[in-house]
Amino acid sequence: MSHPWHHAESSARKYGGKPEDYIAIHSWFDGSKAQMADFRHRALRHHAFGIFEAEREFGVTITNSAGRKIPVRFIGEQHVKEDCGGKIPSVQDWLRGIERKPWMQVGNLRDDTPERHGAADLSLESWQAEVAAGRTTLGHLEWAERLGMVLAGMNVE
Repeated sequence: MSHPWHHAESSARKYGGKPEDYIAIHSWFDGSKAQMADFRHRALRHHAFGIFEAEREFGVTITNSAGRKIPVRFIGEQHVKEDCGGKIPSVQDWLRGIERKPWMQVGNLRDDTPERHGAADLSLESWQAEVAAGRTTLGHLEWAERLGMVLAGMNVE
């Protein structure tokens, strides 16, 4: 399938009603085309988890224009199968296809301990003010310990 409308027409043939009954769901599945306009966009929603996310987004069922209740999960399964060769892949199926790059595997906490001079206020209130101002992402205990070390002249790595 190449367009949400074609999926919606397919849903109308399968479940009754009109394509307009289904277009919002199919457009949601293909909304990731705004980020990557080739088949790779499907990695974001075309999998079992995406189908359950569609159900959370649109509800367990919709009622089509013929008055029939259709499970959203069925509509999602139809969309994914039409685009993925009859298969409903898992998120893991998509992620296994990502080539590892060195930048993906380096996790470093930035040293965001505020530089202070003079006496340190290590109170919870002071830390909350630093978090609210966007000056630290550290937890209170870690922040207080690191701030105390910085003030003591220690090099914190």
